[in-house]
Amino acid sequence: MKRWPAALVLAFGITIGAGGAQTAVAAGPHSPSCAADASPGHTRRHLPEAEIFVTNNTAVISDPDDPRLNTRLNGFACEVRAIIRAHGADPEKSSLLDGVFWSGELQNTTYERSREFDVDDIDAAGLNHVAEVLRKRFAQESVLTFEYLRIDSPRADAIEVEVPGVDVQRLHDGLVADAEAREHLFGGSVTVRGGKLILVADRADAALVERFVGTLGGDWSKATVHYGDREFVG
Repeated sequence: MKRWPAALVLAFGITIGAGGAQTAVAAGPHSPSCAADASPGHTRRHLPEAEIFVTNNTAVISDPDDPRLNTRLNGFACEVRAIIRAHGADPEKSSLLDGVFWSGELQNTTYERSREFDVDDIDAAGLNHVAEVLRKRFAQESVLTFEYLRIDSPRADAIEVEVPGVDVQRLHDGLVADAEAREHLFGGSVTVRGGKLILVADRADAALVERFVGTLGGDWSKATVHYGDREFVG
């Protein structure tokens, strides 16, 4: 899913505005508008309009005990919030995630820390644009977005599934053992707080997702399913 040059984490970012102008974005970790880890394990009272899943990791990490996986990505979260806000959208809560992702190009899986950002005041075109800015800024091959939609929307061709009680090691081992899941899901995440598995997939792959959750030891009867539109921007 990604390129693998050296990672960058900066407190001041550069974002591209209208007409291609570059603007410095101040996003210090102690900014009053930057609550980096505001969400308790992806639990919400109200759904946002969309989500962005993004990381600054560009390394292949095969060891689940690698110290690079202990980061909370707080400075990164502040920078992402500033970029979202600079493009006219409203960054809401963020969840810290332990992820496992499959690179078809490298034929390898990697562990990584990432963050999910709830975003309001944004449409489909704006979501794509912000994701592209983030992709370039953090040297990612792609950035995953999910726009929440009504189940009967003609654009609701994807699902987001949340299942409690699945740890990242089981997710990793399940993906390594299941080529079909790797090729359709490209990976998945588990919230650091609360241990909730998050899978985003094509709606047509709902049966595959249910089967895969079962192989991980998850209880499908406790799954929460949301409908929308997913895009790997890149």
